[in-house]
Amino acid sequence: MILYPSVDDLLKQVNSRYSLIMLASKRAHELDAGAAPMLSEYKSVKTIGRAMEEIAAGDLMIDPDEKDVD
Repeated sequence: MILYPSVDDLLKQVNSRYSLIMLASKRAHELDAGAAPMLSEYKSVKTIGRAMEEIAAGDLMIDPDEKDVD
């Protein structure tokens, strides 16, 4: 269970729980691979928490034109 950011705050940025999890998972993998952080400071030490913090801050969002073929 996540406490910060709250699911309600995250769903203000992303329109469904499924999309939220897919976006956070993809970003967490990018962070694990060495991608540059989008925020100057994080509360979470785990990459999935950091990805969710980026989503809550509005720095990370779904590109409506991107088609995922994985």
